[in-house]
Amino acid sequence: MSKAAECELFIEDMEFPNIGVSEYEGKKISVKHAFLGQRVRALVRRRDGRLLEVLEKSPREVSAKCKVFGICGGCAYQNLEYDKEIELKERLAQKLLCNALKDADYKGVIPSPTYDGYKNKVEFSFGDETKDGALQLGMRKRGSYYEVCASEHCNIVDSDYRKIAGIVLNFFREKGETFYHKARHTGALRHLIIRKTLTSEILVNIETTSNVSADLNELSDLLFFADCKGELKGVIHTINNGVADVVKPEETLLLRGQDYITENLLGLSFKITAFSFFQTNSCGAKLLYASLREIIQNLAPPRLIFDLYSGTGTIAQIAAPLAAQVCAIEIVPEAVLAARENAEKNGIQNVSFICGDVLREIEQLQTPPDLIIVDPPRDGVHPKALPKIAAFCAKNIIYVSCNPVTLSRDVAAFANFGYAPKTYQFVDMFPRTYHIETIVLLISAPQVP
Repeated sequence: MSKAAECELFIEDMEFPNIGVSEYEGKKISVKHAFLGQRVRALVRRRDGRLLEVLEKSPREVSAKCKVFGICGGCAYQNLEYDKEIELKERLAQKLLCNALKDADYKGVIPSPTYDGYKNKVEFSFGDETKDGALQLGMRKRGSYYEVCASEHCNIVDSDYRKIAGIVLNFFREKGETFYHKARHTGALRHLIIRKTLTSEILVNIETTSNVSADLNELSDLLFFADCKGELKGVIHTINNGVADVVKPEETLLLRGQDYITENLLGLSFKITAFSFFQTNSCGAKLLYASLREIIQNLAPPRLIFDLYSGTGTIAQIAAPLAAQVCAIEIVPEAVLAARENAEKNGIQNVSFICGDVLREIEQLQTPPDLIIVDPPRDGVHPKALPKIAAFCAKNIIYVSCNPVTLSRDVAAFANFGYAPKTYQFVDMFPRTYHIETIVLLISAPQVP
């Protein structure tokens, strides 16, 4: 089908990530955001379909709790009971990883302890709800660069997030500020990032271009007097004049309070700054790290562990009591600074933190480790870094991944260097989305029974 045509399709199967599969004129058609058992109308060209309308819901669906589900780009599975969501995500991830992990022992899936209001960090975008409409703040609409869904509907964050977003939006509406339009290079407002810990500490980050004219100190005062359930610890202002629609600081100013919050997990305290990586589901993180610790405990006691892509050093510090020494590498300077402070605060003395790119810094390490833990970003391990990691010939590698696509690729690549997957387990860190975390234990080939 060389020309696009509207078709009625029945979704017979699904593939990761959240892609419905149908058949039309003897060809497989992929329709993003379509769901198993739905009858849909789609605009089809070649083998790709763009969802236009759900003509008939799937018998598996339930009424979504969120009013803007299907319009908002923040969630994928508000229309499923949580146990059904887990089953689907497990099946899609298994399907994708079946070749790479076919000989590994599957340990099952650990559900998230909660799926409503679970996120400890949210990144709301400024935009308009309809083209050239009033200023709005919330999640991007599906397939839109500028239009957003109002944050008041979001139920994967708690009420403090919605309250803070409402105050910020009303303030900028009253001041006549407009969102940054990257095509026109007009406006100043970019993102609102809110973080909140299990200890109920809140950090607010307002990202704008340098052209913002409103007094943000006035806004920070309003936020500190807001009646939130948690405790607002700080408000910061990030200046970003870049074109890309990403949070990228050129300059960060502290408006009021402090520039960090503190989280407590598994008996350890972690300082989290505005740009530090930290698992987005604190309750789920407890289960993830407990599972990781159990895997390490079942191995021969490692003398030296490498923790690569270490963020604020959470994994390094959880692993520290189980090893003589841990060496952690992270590229974000403020995350490394926070990790060092965290280790000192937790009384951990056998962890060293290196600030730099894993690709380069790993070349400087001389002593081979017994265990390597990698928890890379969504893009996976850099293809040039992977051979360098494998060259240490560690007895074991634990790979923690939030993306089964790159995980499958990297596990296959490690196999070329003599590593075989022994066990794997899923942990649902991202309820209502199609993402799922995976922990894989890789062992060097001579240890395979």
